[in-house]
Amino acid sequence: MNLHEYQAKEVLAAYGVAVPHGKVARSGDEAEKAAGDLGGDLWVVKAQVHAGGRGKAGGIKVCRTGDEVRQAADAMIGTNLTTHQTGPEGKPIHAVYVEEGSAIARELYLAMLVDRGAGRVAIIASTEGGMDIEEVAAATPEKILTITIDPATGLQAHHGRRIAFALGLEGDQVKKAGKFVAGLYKALNETDASLLEINPLVVTEDGDLLALDCKYNLDDNALFRHADLAAMRDDAQEDPTELEAAEVGLNYVKLDGNIGCMVNGAGLAMATMDICKLAGGEPANFLDVGGGATKEQVASAFKIIVSDPNVKAILVNIFGGIMRCDVIADGIVAAAKELNLEVPVVVRLEGTNVDQGKAILDQSGLKITSADDLSDAAAKAVAAIGAG
Repeated sequence: MNLHEYQAKEVLAAYGVAVPHGKVARSGDEAEKAAGDLGGDLWVVKAQVHAGGRGKAGGIKVCRTGDEVRQAADAMIGTNLTTHQTGPEGKPIHAVYVEEGSAIARELYLAMLVDRGAGRVAIIASTEGGMDIEEVAAATPEKILTITIDPATGLQAHHGRRIAFALGLEGDQVKKAGKFVAGLYKALNETDASLLEINPLVVTEDGDLLALDCKYNLDDNALFRHADLAAMRDDAQEDPTELEAAEVGLNYVKLDGNIGCMVNGAGLAMATMDICKLAGGEPANFLDVGGGATKEQVASAFKIIVSDPNVKAILVNIFGGIMRCDVIADGIVAAAKELNLEVPVVVRLEGTNVDQGKAILDQSGLKITSADDLSDAAAKAVAAIGAG
């Protein structure tokens, strides 16, 4: 789950991380009032969407009068912002964040994330703030410092000093950096976040450190521990099909291909997608029905898959351990009849009650192709698209 910038800064401020003052607004008039409440003579109006690249897409405007603030907010709210991270459909803007202007001397980069490979929290820092870290890594990898934190000791003072020196900070800024890093680390751990990205982390002309922007990703599996953070979820920023899937207990992620995949188990789903590509096809989704899906969930999975107009064939790959193949087969037949499926369906079943499952499919009278193994299933799905 992602937080909006204004939400992320609210959380960070509670952990002692320095952020500029700002207020959220949902209309031009509210934005103008927010600017007046903040005071000063320079404000930044930022579209609140779950995507990076807002500035290049026109989602960040610098304003010098209250009237400019109102006009900028009115121009954004109610529209969709399209960036390199949103796809052509963009993300809806329902609110803006009006923030006081900052006198920026330097722009830096700082992030904390869960490094699954190392099994530790990693801190990434760079002097190249304001840029995509992927571009920096490709062009000037020597400008990136990565430190991993031993979970047995946690964050230590020397970590903060090392980050500060790598960023070229001096004097009192080193102490401020230590406090900043400590606040981020505490927020990451106590909120069960998977990523905190501050880009840019700015050094002001007065020598202060401020989180000018923040990307805050939370672990969905830990949200039951954080009702306050879960309440910040903005469903309008998420794919409606993915939300529908989550409501019935399915793990679904939409992709750009044309072979709809229904699999039980995340690892098997990833393997299925890989073999689809190896066979010359493109998976249209990741869909894990889990280890104990019901007949109703299987039917729901089919409905979700075929709701994607790009799907030209469906590949079902089920290994029945806890799940029974006959239950899966019943769900497939029920969904196919209810939806009057026109796209070809290829099914590979293996495991508990596999013979009963195959018998149900064979006796259904539907055009469902059985496969002997995963490679055979992927090849038949690709061939079915070509034949269609």
